[in-house]
Amino acid sequence: MIAEVRRRIDAEGITYIYYQFPSVTGRIMGKGVPAAHWESMARKGFQLVYGATANLFTDRHGDYIGYGPEAAELVGLPEPETFMPLPWDGKVARVWCACFRNREEREDPAAFLTSDCRGNLKRIQAQFEASTGLHLRAGAEPEMMWLKLKEDGTPDVDGVTKPYCYHIDQFSELQPIIHKVIEYGQAMGLDMIQGDHEDAPGQIELNFNFDRAERTADNLSTFRQICRQVGRELGAFPCFMPKPFMGVSANGCHHNISLWRGDENAFMPETADQQKPSQIGLWAIGGILEHLGALTAVTASTVNSYRRLWDTGFWAPVFADWGFQNRTTALRVSAPGRFEYRSVDSAVNPYLSMAALIMAMWDGIERKLDPGEPEERNIYAAMEAGKQVQKIPMTFGDALDALEADEVIKRALPGDMYRVFMHYKRDEWERYCATVTDWDVKEYLDVLP
Repeated sequence: MIAEVRRRIDAEGITYIYYQFPSVTGRIMGKGVPAAHWESMARKGFQLVYGATANLFTDRHGDYIGYGPEAAELVGLPEPETFMPLPWDGKVARVWCACFRNREEREDPAAFLTSDCRGNLKRIQAQFEASTGLHLRAGAEPEMMWLKLKEDGTPDVDGVTKPYCYHIDQFSELQPIIHKVIEYGQAMGLDMIQGDHEDAPGQIELNFNFDRAERTADNLSTFRQICRQVGRELGAFPCFMPKPFMGVSANGCHHNISLWRGDENAFMPETADQQKPSQIGLWAIGGILEHLGALTAVTASTVNSYRRLWDTGFWAPVFADWGFQNRTTALRVSAPGRFEYRSVDSAVNPYLSMAALIMAMWDGIERKLDPGEPEERNIYAAMEAGKQVQKIPMTFGDALDALEADEVIKRALPGDMYRVFMHYKRDEWERYCATVTDWDVKEYLDVLP
């Protein structure tokens, strides 16, 4: 493969390569190196501080998150099969990298770096498959809001289009952006499929086909990079913030999930009832419902995520139940052979969400957890009729508490991964709690006498 990449570099005139990996928040990190050094990089890799896996951010006390400046440097080794020229710059390519501990570390030298969330997902998927014969395939529904730019080039909180859901005219207004995203996506191996205008200003959803979980996570990350590039070219800003506007729908990123044994979908119905998943599928749903509180910390992973849950009337999934085509529950069987995990938004790190979902379903299958009967009613009507239904955590702090108490989901963040994630996200929550907002000033400035 190393020689094959060299042939492509020479044949396609590549002069520069981005060696990249995702951080704990899903931000794409790495280094750029002239293509002349490909063979050396493929053998030896590059070095970068461990703290790059936490965006090299400091917490509110001034301490580096995850790793201090005294920590060693990771080694990033490229995976040649992921080499891909960038369609918007014919001289540049990117390659995904696996992260390892430094070769000279006294403890576990050259071992996998456990704060590498991409490598973590690949290992968890492999362990799940080796143990059960099953693997997770997933599709993502990435919603984003295309915002106008101010005169200084910074994004405005003003959508390019009006909030008319499924309106073809509004969709057409964004067609130049859509054309570019699809063109670049197809060039980078994404099987682009359907799309539509959603019901927030400038909000569209452009989908690509499902795949094994680890590939879908890479594809979603690539898709986001493509959108950012298209925004630069066409003078708009692709906003993946979950809730930039109140009073309209937020940016979700529903995960459509199925479990496969080889090329056989193990989630498919086993009876004449096409609305009822297989027994393995039911146990998998039971596992997700069992661990939904902790999962929420991983799949709704920002303070802003919870604005989505509190802004009522926009189908945000706040109740821990499931049903067939029922959008008022956190899980819905969207078609025979798959179900939709809805408590996830556009800021999600897909490498962490997929790993956590595997662990939840694995636990459900091992313990044969019964999810109960599917709820066919609107969940609010069901509750008015007396049904007792738990809510998912409604603040980020509560979700982090649920994660701390859930040993199964914590296993989806092994080694340093959990420590780095919790340090980063606890600090995010505490910084919010320690901030005086515009709402505080408006509500309390003249509170007395």
